[in-house]
Amino acid sequence: MFRRREAVPFSFVAESESFRSNVTPPPRERPTASQLTGRTVTGLLIVAGLVGSLLFGLPALESPQSPAHSQQNEASERG
Repeated sequence: MFRRREAVPFSFVAESESFRSNVTPPPRERPTASQLTGRTVTGLLIVAGLVGSLLFGLPALESPQSPAHSQQNEASERG
């Protein structure tokens, strides 16, 4: 339940902030042409799917005109 904290010398903490490793990480691998093409095609498919769903979804979001309203328009046009 109680945590036991050990004293750490201040000089050790100060040195740890300025520590730099002399080991360099390996260079990153460059993506191949097929990987770049695959990423591009995947991105375009995602964008096309979003645009398509928006185009198909917009008519469903429009408020339908009530039949009573259209009958009133027809009656006013006749008379």
